Amino acid sequence: MADEMSKPRTIAVTGASGLVGRALIERLQQHGHRVLRLVRAGARGGADTVAWDATIGVLEPGKLEGVDVVVHLAGENVAGLWTAARKRRIHDSRVVGTRVLSESLAKLTRRPGALVCASAVGFYGSRGDEVLDESSARGAGFLPDVCVAWERSADPARAAGMRVAHLRLGIVLTPAGGALASMLPVFRAGLGGVLGPGTQWMPWVGLDDVVSAFTAAALDDRMAGIFNVVSPEPVTNRQFTGMLGRVLRRPTFMHVPTFVLKLAGQMGREMLLSSQNIRPRRLTEAGFAFADPLLEPMLRRLLGL
Repeated sequence: MADEMSKPRTIAVTGASGLVGRALIERLQQHGHRVLRLVRAGARGGADTVAWDATIGVLEPGKLEGVDVVVHLAGENVAGLWTAARKRRIHDSRVVGTRVLSESLAKLTRRPGALVCASAVGFYGSRGDEVLDESSARGAGFLPDVCVAWERSADPARAAGMRVAHLRLGIVLTPAGGALASMLPVFRAGLGGVLGPGTQWMPWVGLDDVVSAFTAAALDDRMAGIFNVVSPEPVTNRQFTGMLGRVLRRPTFMHVPTFVLKLAGQMGREMLLSSQNIRPRRLTEAGFAFADPLLEPMLRRLLGL
């Protein structure tokens, strides 16, 4: 299987300009794989780009004939205030986008062997201290609703005989962007602190492990279905705050009260106050080895401290 996974493949990627997409493409190319970037219609392209529209589908389907794998990462950023318009964009960019992409791939004569889709641990909702894995039921709320529909939207690819894997991502940590990058200026200024009760579990994962998980799912024909992409050692918000403060050698005495976080509305309740004690059971069973299973050593490495 190792030799099979090392064979050069042609892999198409949506969301290629995003945080995960850029890192994944770099990794794939380093290992000798050819990468096609699916870009929005009207964007500057080239020989290794394919135009697509998340509401219409692939506009140049011929370029995907014979591609080995498609990795689908595109989706509206969930951070920020959830207005009605924003929630619609979050939903449609994932649900409609995945469905039209799956339908486009299913129509190909020489369709890809696999579709690897990003999903999110938002599927589980807020569950307190309950230990969750891929067999756990969905939660309640906007994010669980989106995640359920998001994953079902790949049904046309499944029906066409493609192997489909859904990688439910936790909080992806890297100083290059995302949650950690937004926290660093605050913590470096000595203004970091616990959010709400601090007892809420944070299902974090390092960017390097996210890239490795997508690479494995793209190349390993045994990987189908749902996979939680989270560290095997989750931490609470209070633990996270203490670790980041120690690494940066800054105090973390500040505290954002629960009622303040609730002023952010549904986003505050479902993201900032949500508690998800999640385990990557199926990844572990597949033999996946985390490069960064522990938070504090990873933070020290990433931040050069």
